[in-house]
Amino acid sequence: MERQNLTLSLPRALLKKAKILAARREVSLSELIREAIEERVHEDTGYQKARRRHTHTLLESFDLGTNGHLEVSREDLHERD
Repeated sequence: MERQNLTLSLPRALLKKAKILAARREVSLSELIREAIEERVHEDTGYQKARRRHTHTLLESFDLGTNGHLEVSREDLHERD
């Protein structure tokens, strides 16, 4: 995989904590940041796939024979005696 360098600006306190976390995990700071970005991209991609699948299901899968039209009004359904 081809790689490209990136310049990143972080608050000093956050950078210090990130370095400590990377050291605990025995990975480089670069690796820690790459993993975090990959995780976010994966989450977003998974969310988008699930959203498309859900939208398709809502639009296509539940034909109850009404063709989207009800013979009864909302008011009639919620009429109180």
